[in-house]
Amino acid sequence: MVTSELQRRVDALAEELGRSVAINDPSVRLLCASRHFGDEDTVRVRAMLQRSAGSEAIGHILAQGVTRWSGPGVIPPRPDLDMLARVSMPLRWRGVLLGLLMVIDPDGSLTGTQLETIRTAAEPLAALLYRDFLVADEERTAREETLRKLLGGDRTVTHDFPDTTTVLIAEVITGDSARTEVALRTALEAATRGREPSFAVRDRQGVLLGGADAAAIVKQVEDVLGDGGRCVVGVGTQPDGHAWIARDRAAIAVRAAATLPRFDGIAHWDDLGAYALLLRIPAPQREHLPEPLRALLASDTNGRLVETLTAYLDHAGSSLDTAAALHIHRTSLYYRLHRIEEITGLDLADGEHRLTLHLGLRLLPLLVA
Repeated sequence: MVTSELQRRVDALAEELGRSVAINDPSVRLLCASRHFGDEDTVRVRAMLQRSAGSEAIGHILAQGVTRWSGPGVIPPRPDLDMLARVSMPLRWRGVLLGLLMVIDPDGSLTGTQLETIRTAAEPLAALLYRDFLVADEERTAREETLRKLLGGDRTVTHDFPDTTTVLIAEVITGDSARTEVALRTALEAATRGREPSFAVRDRQGVLLGGADAAAIVKQVEDVLGDGGRCVVGVGTQPDGHAWIARDRAAIAVRAAATLPRFDGIAHWDDLGAYALLLRIPAPQREHLPEPLRALLASDTNGRLVETLTAYLDHAGSSLDTAAALHIHRTSLYYRLHRIEEITGLDLADGEHRLTLHLGLRLLPLLVA
């Protein structure tokens, strides 16, 4: 919500400076802007048209530590984004960061007097933002609290659902913790553009009700986090419209996305197979593995027998397919299988024995070091 009074003050400041002025929220999402004076760049135009400067530009701005500044400072240019340098002034009211005032200044020609004008204008602008913030935050908080209750399994919460409910969980695994919430909110708001936002962010996780482009969310989060940032996504569905069940499935899927390389950072409940069960084991330890498999791991110093056993079980006990997958002669395969039986004391012709070993191998990558 942007009041006409805030817009009027932004326009007045722009006329006084002879420069275009924009105000973004702490997530660098455009709230309001003045007319241009021929000083706009691609990032500003994009923000005006799409209400977003783009995840890479947002990440660049936040990487300067702008949210911790106490006065005007310079955001350096990013030629690869066609982004000119700009002066930014944090807008705070009673210590709460409510926005970022931005004035494009490609050649550093803003004078000391103009910078003081920006500093002086900051307090009344922050006061207006605070007034709007109280209203908007109350609405947002109520919506997110309802969503948290709903997804937590509170069946007293009523909501209209489509026939199939989808819940997506995005989790930041590594990256600057100061930018985690901004990164998640930026991506989830973009994912819900054009429909009522239905998401909540807490700590390092964001939960979204409804389908979305998981790969786009991962990219936007990681762009804002910058180097070293990693985000994973889990998606759960429930045909009966029970969102708490879909949320539980998404929580299992996001753990798979974070743990198992096969999912490449994005996991769907329907693709988990046996891991849908195994991932419910909290913090599995090595002693949870079947004793025969532990014996094999202890004896197999080069990992060749474990590799062979995995391939054999994954190929449903077909010696022909296993030998082809391992690029070895079947005679060599039979020798290895015999050694596995000797070490484990199990019979690979026994279905129960094969299941024991196969589940153990699936549990192996989930072990807590």
